[in-house]
Order: sequence, then C-alpha cells, then structure tokens
Amino acid sequence: MSTRTESQPIIRIHKPADFECMRKAGQLTATLLDELVLAAKPGVTTAALDKLCVEFARDHKAIPATIGYRGYKYALCTSINHVVCHGMPNDKPLLDGDIVNIDVTLIVDGWYGDSSRMVNVGEVSRKAERLVEVTYECLMRGIAAVKPGGRLGDIGHAIQSFAEAERCSVVRDFCGHGLGQVFHDHPNVLHYGRPGEGVQLKPGMFFTIEPMINLGKPHVKVLADGWTAVTRDRSLSAQFEHTVAVTETGCEVFTYSPKGLHCPPYPA
Repeated sequence: MSTRTESQPIIRIHKPADFECMRKAGQLTATLLDELVLAAKPGVTTAALDKLCVEFARDHKAIPATIGYRGYKYALCTSINHVVCHGMPNDKPLLDGDIVNIDVTLIVDGWYGDSSRMVNVGEVSRKAERLVEVTYECLMRGIAAVKPGGRLGDIGHAIQSFAEAERCSVVRDFCGHGLGQVFHDHPNVLHYGRPGEGVQLKPGMFFTIEPMINLGKPHVKVLADGWTAVTRDRSLSAQFEHTVAVTETGCEVFTYSPKGLHCPPYPA
C-alpha cells in the first residue's frame, strides 16, 4: 500500500475518447481567438473585446471559464505592454504601438479549452515586435519538446535556453497547468528547468504551455486589484499559450488557429 504525498500529485491520464472532447473545446477557443485578434485595433477597448467574447460563447453554447472564477469578473484577460498576465478588460482604448495578450478559456460540454495570443496594435516598435517573435518561438520550442518518455524539465529547458540566448528572461511566478474537465489541475508546467528532470510525460496527459517572456528582468508584482501582474522594472512582457496533449508518438495541439493566425502580424 502506498500513500500519495504533495510531492507526488495524481496526474490524470485521459482516454482516447477524451481527445475528441478536447479537440472540440480547443478549436472553439481558437476560433474565438481568431475573431479577437482581428478585432484588436487602435481605438478598440478591451471591454469591447470582452463583450465580443461573451456574445461568441453565448452563440456557441459555451461558457467563459473565468467569469466568477475566484471572484474574477471578466471573460478575458487582456494584458498590455508591461502587464505580464491577468490584465482586466476596461474602457481605455488600445493605442497604436501597444502589444496586448488576449487570454481566453471556454468550457465546451464540460471540457476546457485554454489559449492566448499576442496582438501588435498598429505600428509597434522593433523591440516590441522582436519580443513577440521570441515569445512565440519559445512556445513552439516548448511544444516540440513534448513526447512520451520525456520530462517536464525538457519543456522548461527548451523555453529558457532560447529566451535567455535572445537576451530575454522567463517569468518564474506563473506556469502552465494540467486541464481537461478541471480548469487548473496537475501537473504544473514550468517554463524554465533542466532537461531530464521533473515529471515523466505519458500519453493522455493534457496541459497548457504558456511562457511569459520579459525584455527586462523576470521579476513581477501583483497590483492592489489582486489580479494584474506587471513587470517590476516596467519592461515589456509577452505571452503565448496552447493547450496540448501527450500522444503515443509525440504531441497534439488542441488550440491551433483554424485561420492560420498563429503569430502577429495578422491581416489588416
């Protein structure tokens, strides 16, 4: 008889039928993000984007997972410039030169699809553009490290080694997470680490990879609202996120864009 400890959390191994449920949730979430990233233009408010999300969910019989989650009031997180994550929608218009992360989770028939993308609003600076490019590459390198028999540390190392080689830093305070029929589940997916270390990856694991990359130092602080996390040095921050599964042969990404809108610049 064995006893589970906090250092040995139970990680759900999903069945083949569960993959189809996650494909449905992931693709609806990605379809919504396609609309949101095209709508995010100079002069548009993040509150308007949030309203678009609520209406889309209603029209597609889905539920925005974040409304009411631990007291959060919005369907989206919209994190602009030096906001690392959990930025709350408001009535301030997006400005030419902003970069903004749009993060959304939809519940579809009880299953969670979770994804985020960056938007370059109008004409952005080259340093902002480069940060967004580096962050997207970090995500894709993390995804490429997902395979059965691998370790969570392989994912973190792939992200950290590339980001730091590009003179950027990886935020330590937040991480990816397991999900499926639960919003936040085991395992925690760190975006830094050493290859060969951490939990072994097994077919049927579902989790997010969502690196937050800063132009400056990795340190963050949470504002008085209890949600908004910003860079301590006011440097720009960017994030991309996909929901993935470990398969028998590698990795499946549930939240790829149906329209191919993976990374800015998006069509006008």
